[in-house]
Amino acid sequence: MNTMVRFITLVTLLTFIAACEPAQPSAPETSHQSPKNFAFTNVAVVNIARNLGEIAEAQTVLVVGDRITTVGATSAVTVPSGFVEIDGTNQFLMAGLTEMHGHVPPASSFGQLPERYLDDVLFMYVANGITTVRGMLGYPHQLQLKQDITEGKRTGPTLYLAGPSFNGNSIESPEKATQRVIEQRDQGWDLLKVHPGLTLSEYQAMAKTARDANIDFAGHVPKDVGLEVALTEGQRTIDHLDGYLEAIDALNRPASKYELDYLVDLTLRHGAAVVPTQALWATIIGASDIEQLRQYEEIDYVPEAVRAGWFNYLEEPSLGYFNAEAAAIQQDNRQRLIRALFDGGVPIIFGTDAPQLFSVPGFSALREIAVLHDAGIPLAGILHSATVAAGEYFADKDLFGRVAEGHRADLVLLQQNPLEYPAALAGRSGVMVAGQWLDRATIDNQLEAIRAAGMRKSANFKPE
Repeated sequence: MNTMVRFITLVTLLTFIAACEPAQPSAPETSHQSPKNFAFTNVAVVNIARNLGEIAEAQTVLVVGDRITTVGATSAVTVPSGFVEIDGTNQFLMAGLTEMHGHVPPASSFGQLPERYLDDVLFMYVANGITTVRGMLGYPHQLQLKQDITEGKRTGPTLYLAGPSFNGNSIESPEKATQRVIEQRDQGWDLLKVHPGLTLSEYQAMAKTARDANIDFAGHVPKDVGLEVALTEGQRTIDHLDGYLEAIDALNRPASKYELDYLVDLTLRHGAAVVPTQALWATIIGASDIEQLRQYEEIDYVPEAVRAGWFNYLEEPSLGYFNAEAAAIQQDNRQRLIRALFDGGVPIIFGTDAPQLFSVPGFSALREIAVLHDAGIPLAGILHSATVAAGEYFADKDLFGRVAEGHRADLVLLQQNPLEYPAALAGRSGVMVAGQWLDRATIDNQLEAIRAAGMRKSANFKPE
């Protein structure tokens, strides 16, 4: 069983284990205040383009309901009476980030997953400035969860959801693939999730039906399909850079510049986007530092059973941690590839694949920013992938991703300039999600409650 199959099996198993945990105390209640209007005053607004960003000083941003209604110089904007004013002096206001390859626990059923874990995951995303999530593995009743968030019954990011995945176990024939596309479209899922295991004929049947049904499909590239066919068939995003190094047979040897240029040209030709998930993939292939992974402070926020599964994964003898040279070569290829894709103009959309191995919802954004920055992508480009690019991807569904009039009021107030400091996201003064304001004290209090429920016995926790 190869590393990828082992990883996917582990993810499924951990989800099942967590779902069968005894019920825990319910999550701390989140107050749903009556709708208020807000004014961010004298704040520096962060405007982001693909290769650069600009700071507009001394701005006032008005929010009515879930929409930004005014952005202008503080000297020229009058704050209407009744607005809640948030002083942005010496602070920076940017659009909320999007997690384009995230996961959300089942909303109900599936082994009676404790409601606390679901609410905790949703809150951790928002607490870290992730205000939109493209959920990439659907479960029954998740569409109701999406509606609950929209109606203010739960606090969480705006969700766009893939249905249950198309994979070697769920699809038995091209006819089954066709039927499943129509079912998921009619059920109201936003896109289709592709996992490994599909045959070429099954994949092509899915792709044709999806095109005819006007529904996107995205995710992995099945081995029998390959990158070029996936791109030709119209897969909207290639996640994890799946299939790229396989297409040039460069998993265990350095890729040449010529080969990387070929991959860039191939992607541009078909108009696809990539969702890299570089930090997680470094862990999967064995290129991450094990001791650093063990010491991630954010691990305190996940249930003990999940942590145990993550640590056990590091002990798996078939993984790359026991072939450091091969892992280093593959990771270097991935970093050079993502830089080549960025430089070549391929659309890149931010994602971390939380909550997976050491990729804790929301917190994982800082890990991914650091790895992409190490690849040579400018901070403006990284932030663009998490804001503007994601908004453009979902342009047919809503308007978001910029601090601009008419956009959904998804905002992060920062103490440092995110165009200059990779870790600026950690210094949040507060987060607004669809017009709901969470100040730093509220965020910290609820995160502390989540930490306390995580049952981590010590900072050096390691399963026996």
